[in-house]
Amino acid sequence: MLRSALLYTALLFGANAALAGPVDWQAAREAGLVKLVPSESPAPVSDVEFTDPNGGTRRLADYRGKVVLLNFWATWCAPCRKEMPYLDALQAEMGGEDFEVVAVATGRNTPEKIDKFYEETGLKNLPVLLDPRQQLARAMGVVGLPVTVLIDRDGNEVARLLGEADWSSEPAKAVIRQMMAE
Repeated sequence: MLRSALLYTALLFGANAALAGPVDWQAAREAGLVKLVPSESPAPVSDVEFTDPNGGTRRLADYRGKVVLLNFWATWCAPCRKEMPYLDALQAEMGGEDFEVVAVATGRNTPEKIDKFYEETGLKNLPVLLDPRQQLARAMGVVGLPVTVLIDRDGNEVARLLGEADWSSEPAKAVIRQMMAE
């Protein structure tokens, strides 16, 4: 309870990211990210390729130097439909040189269904990224959707959340700010 009060007080007064210390995972869970689980020992993420709709390839290594919120989703996933607007809002507010939301549609998601999903949910800030054969998802140990993985600037998984979350919430943004300050 005290940690939650401290977290919200810091947020209320505009916590200075430059003064932030290591991520307070317990405070984040107590403030609303109850399913967020930090890695016991951060490990490098997979180097499996994924694509964009034009066939261009990407790797998570392409994002080194940034804090990354990697999200696995699908057009048929009801919790994903609820969560994706939060990810879009987070990217709009905090995405840039130091941070990026990388949302990857995994499995069978036709371009038409992805376009319809983006239109229906109002997504404007997330590029379409694809993992059609679920190679990246499998390499990352994803067994259900949605799954979100926090990756540090060095390309290590530092935390994971199974299921949906409000990534545009103040507790989520506080975690991102703390990671960016490390």
